[in-house]
Amino acid sequence: MRGAGNTRSDVIFKEVREGRPYPDHALSQRDWAGIPPRPVRLDTLITTKRELGLDRLLAEDSTFYGDLFPHAVQWKGELYLEDGLHRCLRAALQGRTSAHIRVLNLDELGSIEASGDTAVTIAGPAAPAGPAADD
Repeated sequence: MRGAGNTRSDVIFKEVREGRPYPDHALSQRDWAGIPPRPVRLDTLITTKRELGLDRLLAEDSTFYGDLFPHAVQWKGELYLEDGLHRCLRAALQGRTSAHIRVLNLDELGSIEASGDTAVTIAGPAAPAGPAADD
């Protein structure tokens, strides 16, 4: 999402797209909770949803029943924002350039086996992603 100037400082997200290009990881909310959040620059994220609900964006209790941290998947060197578009956009509207995000790094997981359609089996616990992105 670029502003009128199309300069790097105008970018909120790296790219806005619809759908997840990476294989289904089948992580539950409990599995996600085991991945420690780390700071991630918003302009390095590619969204997996093109539309958002204004009511959800403005809701004060939007994370009341969910994870406080957004979820992203690293796949083929890119970071895809899977859950938390509204939280990240709220952070950008507050003038922040980064947010704490749980990142599942499919690039680093060595034993991923494709099964059936696009599902994958991840052996062992999800490892935390590498070092935090530059601020």
